[in-house]
Amino acid sequence: MTIRKVLFIDTTHPVLSEDLTTLGFVCDHFDDFNREDYKKIASGYFGIIIRGKIKLDQDFLEKATQLKFIGRVGAGMENIDVDFAAKLGISCINAPEGNRDAVGEHALGMLLMLLNNLRKADREVRQGIWIRAGNRGIEIKGKTVGIIGYGNMGGAFAQRLKGFGAKVLAYDKYKFGYSDDFVTEASPDEVFEKTDILSLHVPLTEETNFMVDDAFINRFKKNVYIINTSRGQVLKTSDLVKNMKSGKVPGAALDVLEYEKLSFEGIDKEKLPDDFRYLIESDKAVLSPHIAGWTHESNFKMAKVIADKIRQEFIG
Repeated sequence: MTIRKVLFIDTTHPVLSEDLTTLGFVCDHFDDFNREDYKKIASGYFGIIIRGKIKLDQDFLEKATQLKFIGRVGAGMENIDVDFAAKLGISCINAPEGNRDAVGEHALGMLLMLLNNLRKADREVRQGIWIRAGNRGIEIKGKTVGIIGYGNMGGAFAQRLKGFGAKVLAYDKYKFGYSDDFVTEASPDEVFEKTDILSLHVPLTEETNFMVDDAFINRFKKNVYIINTSRGQVLKTSDLVKNMKSGKVPGAALDVLEYEKLSFEGIDKEKLPDDFRYLIESDKAVLSPHIAGWTHESNFKMAKVIADKIRQEFIG
């Protein structure tokens, strides 16, 4: 019987390794390896489990001559050359079902924090400053929320908005007929005309790279709050800041930044311009370190989703 080995390049919830072992796979972990080390041994593996530590590009995949699947413990696939993998017959598996609830809740939490001045008010109260009128908030009820990208994450956010009395519109270039109890399918023109609050839920591709720039922002008829829990490079920071300064964007909630490292475990401190410093000093910005989909529950659920998909495809 052929031994089918799986290489874990990133850390994941241990249930994934446990489940794959139960299914008959042999799981290897080499925590101190770098990309070149992984390349040297890639040819011996039936599967690879990854988050964002390294890129699995054509150069790497050509070395993985026995590879049948890549399991991305998360949603985004931008660190994998999916097209080249498909040509080699490698199945690329991700787990957006596992962290969609976390992203939906986090996006809503950031929005509430932004609209109700909670960052500023919390800091002031801790300093003994009691300002009420100056921290008067804005209600979600009666507003129009525009969602760009209506997949797992966009859908989860729309569900969380259900009880707030907002009108929720969604545009997805690649989906049709998805109006439901939570959202109304809309054209781009309708989103630009009616939106008060914009939430981004698209993958990072050549098409979406810096999609939200100055021209995009100024297509909105009204001033618009922006939430980004997708990928940092979907939104051009310099153009966002420009429009925050002008008042076109009254506030922004950002879980992701264009300055993030590939693994999302930090930011490139050598590439932090004045625009970023504006954001960290502004009470009109709410920031978090790419943790929207990173709850204790989602860590487990993403691992289970990957294990289940591997079982369905390769065990039956």
